[in-house]
Amino acid sequence: MKAYIVGVGMTKFEKPESRDWQYWDMAEEAGSKALADAGIPYDLVEQVPVGYCYQASTAGQRAAYGLGLTGVPVYNVNNNCATGSTALMMARQFVEAGVNDCVLALGFEKMKKGALGGGADGGDFKTSPVARHYGVMAARHGFEQTPPTAQIFGNAAREHMERYGTTAEQLAAVGAKNHRHSTGNPNAQFQEAYSVEEVLAAKTIHRPLTKLQCSPTSDGSAAALVVSERFADQHGLMGRAVEITAQAMTTDTEESFASGSCIDVVGKPMSRAAARQVYERSGLGIEDVDVIELHDCFSINELITYEALGMCADGESGKLVADGATTYGGRWVVNPSGGLISKGHPLGATGLAQAAELVWQLRGEAGPRQVQGARTGLAHNIGLGGAAVVTLLRKP
Repeated sequence: MKAYIVGVGMTKFEKPESRDWQYWDMAEEAGSKALADAGIPYDLVEQVPVGYCYQASTAGQRAAYGLGLTGVPVYNVNNNCATGSTALMMARQFVEAGVNDCVLALGFEKMKKGALGGGADGGDFKTSPVARHYGVMAARHGFEQTPPTAQIFGNAAREHMERYGTTAEQLAAVGAKNHRHSTGNPNAQFQEAYSVEEVLAAKTIHRPLTKLQCSPTSDGSAAALVVSERFADQHGLMGRAVEITAQAMTTDTEESFASGSCIDVVGKPMSRAAARQVYERSGLGIEDVDVIELHDCFSINELITYEALGMCADGESGKLVADGATTYGGRWVVNPSGGLISKGHPLGATGLAQAAELVWQLRGEAGPRQVQGARTGLAHNIGLGGAAVVTLLRKP
């Protein structure tokens, strides 16, 4: 049974503590927008997977209750930065399996100011779920006092530069591109363009990464209503429906750790495997994709992901972005929303915000950031620890 997204919604992503709202307020806003987008009342929703990372158990129920007290099952989902896409995957599986006809995937995060601890600081290194990942980094690069997530990705960047000759300017080009894209997105946390030179001149977080190459902490929520073909037909929604053509989640294998490389430990093997499964299941390849929302938590991860998705050979991603192949007028438009770097990164909402952007793009509703003629979109969402989710969406 096929699964379709018929409604999406999100809040504006904002700097933590910049707005007087609670996580249930933002979840209600995003969920209500998704339902209104589809023209479907909450009473017809049969299950609700809710993703978040920084709230207590059953916060998913508290978030969903603002939409209605109907007694439907609510699932609390936590998969680090891949949480939102994991909630979407659960919704798709419920529908494709014939368990439900209408499922709302909801994600939110209310975060604190400052850099993510990544589970490796605060004296909790040994018991952290990502201790093995940071241990690989420490064995090769040591462990410094900079934010640990920036540290592990910064070290991946340095390895990429040493191995392939990738330049600081090419890394900065990712940040400049995504900040430029965000100027057309009213939901983005940042909406200001920067040149490559300005990106390079920004404060260094962990060499070679500067602040304008790093995703910020953010508050926000996003949602997607996933339905069966039968439900879409019954409610006259096929004209606005976007098909979830294929989707895959992978987790770490020995390949993630065996090389001792930060490039692998931050998820390149997972991403490559998930993409391969999606291409096999859909019969489509990266050459068939028009628009991509990928997990640019740091600029280096966008370059690593180009290679993992098969957009270029290993080591050629720096040239790909520098040549303009991943922006308007190029082969693909990557992160038209501004990506995590500029749109923002409220962990539990990120994967669903990616889906919302692609739905708007495939419907032709993305306004000034519209990718003309887009019919097929790909989302890539990754969480250290680890989970990689790749989703292929297509307009029927």
